[in-house]
Amino acid sequence: MVEIKRASSQRRRQMADHFADKVAQKESLRIKGMRHKDEIVWLGVGMFGIVGWSVAIPTLIGIALGLWIDRTWPSRYSWALMFLIIGVVLGCINAAYWVRKVRSRIISDDE
Repeated sequence: MVEIKRASSQRRRQMADHFADKVAQKESLRIKGMRHKDEIVWLGVGMFGIVGWSVAIPTLIGIALGLWIDRTWPSRYSWALMFLIIGVVLGCINAAYWVRKVRSRIISDDE
């Protein structure tokens, strides 16, 4: 028969306190969101623009650079395709940076 070990009462108390803290954090974020409901809509629309341009510009620059290299120094590899992929990756990293920055500013402003 398998014996089940139970956590000590102190460990259970720590787990319960940690859970209560997490619930309180999420509830306070929900309340902040309810207070700024209209602002969040416009912030979301603005974020679409930031994310879109953050990805589109490096991608277009990568394609242009790759096409220029393909025309100037022909090779058996497609530089346009390689720089397209590099541009998309750099754009996604850039977009993640902006989203993280705006999110941290929103959280710090409300506290």
